[in-house]
Amino acid sequence: MSDNRFTLVGMRPVDKQSPQNTKWYKGKPIFSIVLFLIIVLGCLFCELFIPQDPTYMDLYNANIAPCKKFWFGTDTMGRDIFSMVWYGGRISLFIGFFATAISTSIAICYGAASGLAPKWLDAIMMRFTEIFLSIPELLLVVLIQAVLGDANVISITFVIGITSWVAVAKVVRTEVLQIRNSEYVIAARCMGAGFFHILNKHLIPNFMSSIMFMVVMNIRTAIVYESTLSFMGIGLSTEIISWGSLLSLSEKSLLSGSWWIILIPGIFLITSLLCITDIGNYLRDRKKDINGIKRLFCRK
Repeated sequence: MSDNRFTLVGMRPVDKQSPQNTKWYKGKPIFSIVLFLIIVLGCLFCELFIPQDPTYMDLYNANIAPCKKFWFGTDTMGRDIFSMVWYGGRISLFIGFFATAISTSIAICYGAASGLAPKWLDAIMMRFTEIFLSIPELLLVVLIQAVLGDANVISITFVIGITSWVAVAKVVRTEVLQIRNSEYVIAARCMGAGFFHILNKHLIPNFMSSIMFMVVMNIRTAIVYESTLSFMGIGLSTEIISWGSLLSLSEKSLLSGSWWIILIPGIFLITSLLCITDIGNYLRDRKKDINGIKRLFCRK
């Protein structure tokens, strides 16, 4: 018979469902990560397994439905869809990752400078970001790309990168305001450390976890913008193969009844976007857990 007169203080029984007893992969988007890695690696090393030259136009075999020779069929110009999907994914992923690298770099520098600046300068910089946010981002991308002229991979990457940094910059600025008066930051400034030294050594390690979700979602946004521009006819030309330029052939494919021309590239695009979204949601939830643990241990 157990004695209930005494209770343990400061300890609790280990629950079978406690984190110590759960598998390391529980709650993690393992399927999304593996699937997205397969797509990325397949696009990077597609020359090793694609059966046809993706740029070769075989008009004799135009609009061929999926078969043994052409696994995903051919488009209206006789190009092999299977080869084009893997080869074009390289361009779309390049735009997604490098446009995000540009926007993240701008956001970190601008947000950190605003957080460390005097109040009057911080107010001016924040008013500029609010004006920037009032303009629809896709409309801004279209306007800047129209000014630059004919679209190519570099121009689209640059335009998307310089228009998708504002939201991340506001989060960076908020995080910097919370840690700008920390002892290690004040000590570094008193010792004459420059802005980039403080940013690299003290600020980025503290706020990087807070913006990882937004950074990952910006990759998805950049890929969507490239596809949208190409679908609208103002993005990459059909000679430059990407998932967006493949979707730009949808009008011809629907008129000719060639459903595979739009369906198969669309499946690859949507699958990649869903994987990125799942990974981003996990990073967002993980950030909430980390912040909750910090608040728990920082209570006075």
